[in-house]
Amino acid sequence: MNAAARVARPALIDSAWLLVGPAVLFLLMLFVYPFLYGFALSFQPLEGGRLANYQNFFADSRAWRTLVTTFGLALPVTVINVGLALPIAFRLRRRTRYQRWITALLVVPITLGTVLIADGMLTYFGPRGWLAQTLQLVHLYDGPIRLTHNYWGVLISLVISGFPFAFLLLLSYVTGIDPVLARAAATLGANRFNQFRHIYLPLLAPGLAITFCLAFVQAFSVFPSAVLVGAPSGSTRVISIAAYEAAFENYDYAMASTIAMIMGFAQLIVVAAVLALRRAFYRGPVSGGKG
Repeated sequence: MNAAARVARPALIDSAWLLVGPAVLFLLMLFVYPFLYGFALSFQPLEGGRLANYQNFFADSRAWRTLVTTFGLALPVTVINVGLALPIAFRLRRRTRYQRWITALLVVPITLGTVLIADGMLTYFGPRGWLAQTLQLVHLYDGPIRLTHNYWGVLISLVISGFPFAFLLLLSYVTGIDPVLARAAATLGANRFNQFRHIYLPLLAPGLAITFCLAFVQAFSVFPSAVLVGAPSGSTRVISIAAYEAAFENYDYAMASTIAMIMGFAQLIVVAAVLALRRAFYRGPVSGGKG
């Protein structure tokens, strides 16, 4: 190595650190340190040994049932969002003059936010909402319609707010697959179903897995919808509400950290299972990119 190279190498390292250093520091401050602090705090209960909080959580039926309730909301919502987003994104993979307008309309709920979605649901789907009044006016249904302040209200709210996220992710993956591959298969006699099954689906497997994981994590952390359009003391008492109560009603921050750790571990199990299933389903390039 000559003298010029020896001088240039430290300068290059310094330049790279100026770019990477702030990002690493940002991750440490906002993610790594809070996780480590919360993990250590969960082993410092107000009473009992180091594992007392974890033992108390799983010994209390009202506490561990919140985990079951959260899974009962997050998994169906994720399946619905991904299941609806996939065919729509696949249909809109080709550029048309209506594609931008349809895409814009589908992502409108992202701009509304959870509170506005809940307010709209109370207006349209509440006991005195427009849906109930319309059905009663045309004499199609005379009984009370309860689509809010229960399980179904939270599920509908999560679908409305989570679908655009899953749709945009899958649309980016679908449009990244070279359409020449499907045309080549068509020349060999493959119909549209076989093209999707043997070409698009294997190439979409990594994107489907990532979308499912991100949509599941988003739905699992449900809190506003469970309070605004659910029954936070009953059928939609999810685990995030239990963590909030422990921290800000009981002022037991160690227990709140314990519940947060349990939340993270539960999500990690599902994410690991989905990624393992993806590896078993398909091994190969992650995309069939254009160009």
